[in-house]
Amino acid sequence: MNHYATQKSISDAVDGGGLLVVAQWEAKPGEADKIAAILDSFLPEAQREDGVKLFLISRGKDNPAQFLFYELFRDEAAFKEHQESAHFKTYIAGQALPLLAKRERAQYGML
Repeated sequence: MNHYATQKSISDAVDGGGLLVVAQWEAKPGEADKIAAILDSFLPEAQREDGVKLFLISRGKDNPAQFLFYELFRDEAAFKEHQESAHFKTYIAGQALPLLAKRERAQYGML
């Protein structure tokens, strides 16, 4: 997960606001490396979506079974399109979610 599909600056990404989604995952025991591999394939596709302004995924340093998502979408419609994309359905819904012990998600409006 060391690559980015675009070369946007943070100020470019947050310009004009948007919908911020922050998600936290925790892998089931023994599944963290599988999840990381799935996310490595998923991330570039998510970053290329038209409605995605910024999409970052991090893995816990102290606990590598934990993953943090920081996703900035143009608006609610772009977030919905993201969840309906083929890559979301394949990688996230189809492969990663069954490997999770915990999944939390919150939405925020940009100030």
